Amino acid sequence: MRSPEQVVWDFVQEWLRRGEEDLVVAQELMGRDRASYDPVGFHANQAAGEFLKALLIRYQVPFPKSDSIRVLLCLAESTAPDIQESLGVSCEAEIQRPEGTRSLNREAAAQTLELAMHVHAVVGQRLADYLHAGRPTTDL
Repeated sequence: MRSPEQVVWDFVQEWLRRGEEDLVVAQELMGRDRASYDPVGFHANQAAGEFLKALLIRYQVPFPKSDSIRVLLCLAESTAPDIQESLGVSCEAEIQRPEGTRSLNREAAAQTLELAMHVHAVVGQRLADYLHAGRPTTDL
């Protein structure tokens, strides 16, 4: 039987894995010319959210079923008070589509992908000691 600490560790690992998969997909899609860059934005947003959820799970901060980076970033402030500053993003702002368009253009998708990569790096730094320590052993 897994200890509570092992359950948390396993969930953190799972959310990081999901985020890394979505980040790879977004990067691959960004490398192709497209009529719409919405798929890049979708996977980049998913990745950023999954990385933030890993951080929240590590510190057992409850979060709603939401893919809103703004919501997750605001919640992450409780465990990482300078995370907004580190990312250069306010939890008050959302990445918007270019005015008057229905789809992301290449520039907006690149910004979304850049944010996801930055979230990955910052969350990785915040979790480095925890991850380096390895999966907790069971005392049960």
